[in-house]
Amino acid sequence: MTDRFDIVISGGGVAGLTAAAAFGTAGFRTLCVDPAPPVTDEKTPGADLRTTAFLQPARATLDRAGVWNRLAPFASALRVMRIVDAGGTDAEPRVTRDFASDELGDVPFGWNLPNWLLRRELLARLEELPTVDFRPGTGFARAVTRTGEAIVTLSDATTLRTDLLIGADGRNSPVREAAGIGARTTRYGQKAVTFAVTHDLPHDGVSTEVHRTGGPFTLVPLPDRDGRPCSAVVWMEAGPEALRLATMPEPTFEAEATERSAGLLGPLTLASPRMVWPIISQLADRMAGERIALMAEAAHVMPPIGAQGLNMSLADLTCLLDLAEARRDDLGSRAMLDTYQRRRHPEVQLRLRGIDALNRVSIAGGPMINDLRARGIEVLHGIRPVRRGLMRLGLGAS
Repeated sequence: MTDRFDIVISGGGVAGLTAAAAFGTAGFRTLCVDPAPPVTDEKTPGADLRTTAFLQPARATLDRAGVWNRLAPFASALRVMRIVDAGGTDAEPRVTRDFASDELGDVPFGWNLPNWLLRRELLARLEELPTVDFRPGTGFARAVTRTGEAIVTLSDATTLRTDLLIGADGRNSPVREAAGIGARTTRYGQKAVTFAVTHDLPHDGVSTEVHRTGGPFTLVPLPDRDGRPCSAVVWMEAGPEALRLATMPEPTFEAEATERSAGLLGPLTLASPRMVWPIISQLADRMAGERIALMAEAAHVMPPIGAQGLNMSLADLTCLLDLAEARRDDLGSRAMLDTYQRRRHPEVQLRLRGIDALNRVSIAGGPMINDLRARGIEVLHGIRPVRRGLMRLGLGAS
């Protein structure tokens, strides 16, 4: 017998699980599959030790998914975005400017959470929803689409029918490949070293981005650990340098990380293993096909600057959810997916270009480039309407 679902989601990462919770909460019969069971404990081998900063608009999406109340007790508020230029001869702050959320209202810019914890709470939410079937250890294999439905085959040979197939299955998306949708990829020769640290000085809810060369060094607030202030770090560098950093002895690494942070929070002490991730930009040629929608990294990948990645993924989800609720009678139709493509693809393309430009500036070295970057920070921060406009743009406002 062939099962039928309103929506089938390929991908059980944070984006895919959030999508399953959101569509399930809205009453759609939803199936979510992923070949790898999610790791929901930070001490489990293979745990994703990165963190995600959810910006203001994401909270409404998480509310619609019925998961924000689960996440709020663990979230670290981000009230100030601090930009530091340390591009002088010594790794010391030359220019420091704060972008404060209270200029725009009472709500923080966003909230930071560990990825493994996000998966844990999202799975708990899915267990509450009779409308959602989550099958870890089972993946998407292939699909045949028709005007009125998609016929999906899973890796366990199960065949099912659905109105809408959503690819939320990563930068090498099997759903995107099955749909025959290409993607353009830009490689920067960069990698990110990600880890958590404790430090002497409190972060006070300030997310700090330190620019020198090779890419930004970003400290994002986390809850205290063992009575000490704690932050997540994303350290972007040229690939060989990132690999060198990831394998050096801990005391040497801590000393280099402290120097690269310009000593802003005092000596840094590792509080987690180090992980290394490649940095690329990627954009799918389209975000929709017959009975298929792409979202998250199946549609777009960008360097981790300004917390845009997953927040853009949740903007994809919000758009799809709005369209699905408005068009329940023709869910997954060409008209619905054409609207999704028209609303999201140009916006994603524009933001990706902006992040690409920022990353190239952060990579560049040399006294002239460093001085121009420092001066640019001063000028952009010093003009109040520009400063407020940049903050709104960063939050996803048009």
